[in-house]
Amino acid sequence: MSKTKLELTWIGKDKRPRLEPRILLEDPSKSYHATSKVSDNDIFDNKLIFGDNLLALKALEREYAGKVKCIFIDPPYNTGSAFAHYDDGLEHSIWLGLMRDRLELLKSLLSENGSIWISLDNNEVHYLKVLCDEIFGRANYLGDLIWKKRKGGGNDSQFFAIDHDYILGYLKNSDKKHHTQKWRVPQSEEYLKRYKETDENDNRYYWDTLARNGLKNPIPIELKAPDGSIITLNSQKGRDTIETGLKTGHIKFTHTKNGWTLHHRVYMPEGQVLRSILDQVGTNKDSSDEMEQIFGNKKAFDYPKPENLIGSILNLATNPGDLVLDSFAGSGTTGAVAHKMGRRWIMVELGEHCDTHIIPRLKKVIDGEDKGGVTESTGWQGGGGFRYYKLAPSLMKKDQWDNWVINPEYNQEMLVEAMCKLEGYTYTPSETEYWNHGKGSETDFIYVTTQTLTDQQLQAISEEVGEGRTLLIIASAWRSKNIDRFTNLTLKKIPNSIIKACEWGHDDYSLNVQNLPMSEPDIEEKPKAKKVKNTQEQSQVTGDLFGDQT
Repeated sequence: MSKTKLELTWIGKDKRPRLEPRILLEDPSKSYHATSKVSDNDIFDNKLIFGDNLLALKALEREYAGKVKCIFIDPPYNTGSAFAHYDDGLEHSIWLGLMRDRLELLKSLLSENGSIWISLDNNEVHYLKVLCDEIFGRANYLGDLIWKKRKGGGNDSQFFAIDHDYILGYLKNSDKKHHTQKWRVPQSEEYLKRYKETDENDNRYYWDTLARNGLKNPIPIELKAPDGSIITLNSQKGRDTIETGLKTGHIKFTHTKNGWTLHHRVYMPEGQVLRSILDQVGTNKDSSDEMEQIFGNKKAFDYPKPENLIGSILNLATNPGDLVLDSFAGSGTTGAVAHKMGRRWIMVELGEHCDTHIIPRLKKVIDGEDKGGVTESTGWQGGGGFRYYKLAPSLMKKDQWDNWVINPEYNQEMLVEAMCKLEGYTYTPSETEYWNHGKGSETDFIYVTTQTLTDQQLQAISEEVGEGRTLLIIASAWRSKNIDRFTNLTLKKIPNSIIKACEWGHDDYSLNVQNLPMSEPDIEEKPKAKKVKNTQEQSQVTGDLFGDQT
């Protein structure tokens, strides 16, 4: 009997944006670093990206595919309410389509042993669960964490008070070979109370009954109690193990009202299992208090998550030095917590609060001035830093004659990096080989120029590339009587060769119905401005790309 794959269907599901892989431009005036190292483990290469998060994820794809250990996102809930920082009232099918596009890119960024956590309320969580099953695979579903977000209140509810939100958890790959260690979080004070005893090495433990009913495959053992009586108990420990434990003091006889029994030491493990109901990681009130401590205003941001909630996820799924991503950064809680916990991080935010909230918050973290949240539990004292990036403008734009040309805002270096990303090459310009701007493999390279290359130049480049290596040349034009003889070269002309590569000039794919991209007909290449006299003599037909710039 064949299995039928369950898929979620909605209006417009088949429509997918053809995203432009933008480059990122650092704004050093907004980047921030500690004046000195606080510890040897300080991390300075964190990224804060201002811009549309779908375009930003596409921009990160080439460099970070398969490298992100943990993703935590808190997307707009689609509740129909208008929040101060988000238009959160998208029509259901539009919301699903926009989330699908982002989740597919997020999956590509996850490492094979990585996980993604998505915070939602009951408006969309069940639909998103089916969508995530389709994208990540149902076998990779970890379960729901139930976050108790408030205590009390809700008396104005018509039916019953909703006290919780959901956090969906998925693995990139549930194959056990990718998960060699058990997931544990630090012990809570309540958890530690049971470990009342301390041995000679200061290891904490408690005494637990050795013999229990209902054990799997128990071993009946007869032992002589301290008063000489014989007792029989069921245990999964053998006689030799028990007798050795009695001698070392790790097992002892205890007399109870029911007679003699055995107790053994249970030592405190390195961590505890996270329970699926999160009722001790902070509430909305706690996150409001954190906002007041950071910004001096409880209502500085709508419904932020408490730091301890994010900390529980990162404790569970990451180790120090791992890379954490949040593409709906909001007030910057994920980055702040990851920073304090010694994780590397990337955050993306489009709203103005990227400047008004996130940067000031991170500066306080770096300067050691943020005393709230997970600061005490992590022992955070400050240090590290981040770099601030914005998305570059679209590589292509239309000129006054409605022709597609390279955006004049692009200089040579930006063009080279953009073309590397567009063609799937890693931007690594060589200091010794002028024609080597990046590589696709150990033997495949790319060269981007706005010049018109002559036959002699192509001959010289081909000889320098040599046998066993190949070179993709992106040029304005070239003139050669027989380019086929350069077997190690592939030539493409800009901008004509990339006009149909993606959607140019689209800057906003945000979760805002007013900013949704409209479908466009395929862009037709404009008629050539002049007739080419010789098919082997290529010339520029769409105007100068940079004028005199080379």
